[in-house]
Amino acid sequence: MAGNRTFTMIKPDAVNAGNTGAITKMIEEAGFRIIAMKKVQLSAELAGKFYEIHKARPFYGELCAYMSSGAIVPMILEKDNAVEDFRKLIGATDPKKAAPGTIRALFAKSIDANAIHGSDSDENAAIEGNFFFSQFERF
Repeated sequence: MAGNRTFTMIKPDAVNAGNTGAITKMIEEAGFRIIAMKKVQLSAELAGKFYEIHKARPFYGELCAYMSSGAIVPMILEKDNAVEDFRKLIGATDPKKAAPGTIRALFAKSIDANAIHGSDSDENAAIEGNFFFSQFERF
């Protein structure tokens, strides 16, 4: 059964471009309830821990540098069928292939600077959300 929570984060390119409010509005208008949200900047070390699953891949170093290059806005979202519905809302990783009206089609600069992250499974949503929000911050 699909879960009702997912994790997302608005990435440095979108935060730096001033798109946090517009993206958050789209999320809420799509029926998601934001249950936890904050603005933080990752150190390269913390970015490395978050993306540890990609450590052996050639893009790992660049990914960690990018994700620690500016502020991000991590969020935990709630809605029925949250992961799948959110993946539809954000669109394809490559903004050139993202459906019109999706977050990435509207706000991403490139396949690397793609504006937003969305968990790909209920299990990863829980792991990723717990990375950013401690026991005391959960709702």
